[in-house]
Amino acid sequence: MRAHSAWSVAVRAPDGNIVGRREHLARLSERNRAARVPLIRGIFVLGESLTLGFKALSWSAQKATDEEEEPLTGAQIGWTMAFAFAFFAGVFILLPALAAGFVAGESGIWFNVFEGVIRLGLFVGYIWAIGRSKEISRVFEYHGAEHMSIHAYEAGQPLSIDSVAQYPPEHPRCGTSFLLIVVLGSIVFFSFFGVPGFLFLVVSRLIGIPIIAGMAYELLRWTGTRPEGRLAHWLALPGIWLQKLTTKVPDQDQIEVAISSLVVALDQENYDEVVGRGGLPESALDVRRSVLAEEA
Repeated sequence: MRAHSAWSVAVRAPDGNIVGRREHLARLSERNRAARVPLIRGIFVLGESLTLGFKALSWSAQKATDEEEEPLTGAQIGWTMAFAFAFFAGVFILLPALAAGFVAGESGIWFNVFEGVIRLGLFVGYIWAIGRSKEISRVFEYHGAEHMSIHAYEAGQPLSIDSVAQYPPEHPRCGTSFLLIVVLGSIVFFSFFGVPGFLFLVVSRLIGIPIIAGMAYELLRWTGTRPEGRLAHWLALPGIWLQKLTTKVPDQDQIEVAISSLVVALDQENYDEVVGRGGLPESALDVRRSVLAEEA
């Protein structure tokens, strides 16, 4: 979970108890002036989100298995992110373009059609395929629990398990929506280049990814600030539909973990407001107390 001044993660340990971690982290825009510039700030946000994600996964994997392992170093996170970027660029950006060039020949129209269809099919098919795994399916359940707890928090409702369980597992500001916008945006963006030669094809696709990511972030940010707007609603719908694959309805134990993580991330003022709503699981309160005690 990412709050205004901190990020947190919670996990259920082998003994059944929930443990949490919290680190203070000011908003990116407060730490980097470039992160305030439209179109550019999306690239910085994406990089920070990936970094925090790797840190959270490393820590939670250690706690979930109860094994003592060294945390990931900055270099290890950097190499892992580089590999992830290369994998995404190779499979979802370059491969569709190369395949479309082989099928379409010299026809610019058919090249763009085939490239877009192949790219979208690969992306959706990949998500569907990994979701068949029991482990990833369980991750998608926790993904849904995260969204549901945020829904309840933003709606001003009590963060009780029963209250959170009433909300849908999809959320308009999800990273899945961001990735879908990148994929769809690439179809439109690269259609202006016609049928490029191999070198220009590779260079244009690699340079285009950060540009498209910046635009995708701005669009996602805009729709997230206008939840009641009709245009924002329609623009957010494709991402919500795709989340039918990346989120699943969690059980109560998973919702309890998500609530704990959210409670740990909050600053004192927002935490007091949430406590005033009532209904917080005692386990979530215990996790926050434990985390704050370790900080002290």
